[in-house]
Formats: sequence, C-alpha cells, structure tokens
Amino acid sequence: MKTLKIIIERSADMFSAYAENVPGIYGGGDTVEDAKQSILESVALLKEYNTSDDIPALLKGDYNIVYHFDAESFLNYYKGIFTNAALEKITGINQRQLQHYSSGLKKPRQPQLKKIEDGLHRLAAELQSVELV
Repeated sequence: MKTLKIIIERSADMFSAYAENVPGIYGGGDTVEDAKQSILESVALLKEYNTSDDIPALLKGDYNIVYHFDAESFLNYYKGIFTNAALEKITGINQRQLQHYSSGLKKPRQPQLKKIEDGLHRLAAELQSVELV
C-alpha cells in the first residue's frame, strides 16, 4: 500500500505539518491534532479542486498516512502520557538528557533517536499482546 509521509514539527508558536513525498500539502495548528486535521483538509481540498490528471498518483486509491515527528515535537506532544522517568525506563536514556531533547536545548543524534523509537515500539508490541479479563 502507498504511504503519505507527513512531517510534524513544532515552531515557536504552532505545529506545522507538510507532506514529505507529495508537493503542495501543508497544514498547521496550535496542537498536533490541529495540524493533523489541517493536513487531512489540505488533502481533501487538493482532491476536490484538481482534475484527476492533476492529483498526485499517491493520492489515488488507498494509501496510509504516517506521521514523522522531530524528537522535540514528539516528546512535547506526549508529555502528558510519558513522563521523563517512564521514558528513561523505556529507552535507557537518562531523564536529564530527555529533558534537553524536549526543550530543544539539544538535538538527539541518530543512535539516540533509534533508542527512543525502539523503546516505544517494544512498549507498543507489549501492549498489543495484553488482554484484560
């Protein structure tokens, strides 16, 4: 299945979003949810106001949307769900370093990003196997 890749970034006063692999799709808002909704509206408008020949091939038929976050935006968006202590346990990265990433004081290098992503994926796999009785 085709994948529409959306990049979500935090700026000084809002969240911005754009399609990495389809030109002309942009969005934004005060929250990540607003930015996601804005992207969906942008896709709908692109489809509504263009002829079939002008609509990018990726947007014809079925496709998935995948959201890519920079570390600062992700950590801030999920701050109410994941404390730095919980993230330390999940990722093995100390809380002070995670705080530097979430504040934008430091940018994580690729190995640190991989640790965060792998830890979150392990947690997701574990949660998917849970059944409550």
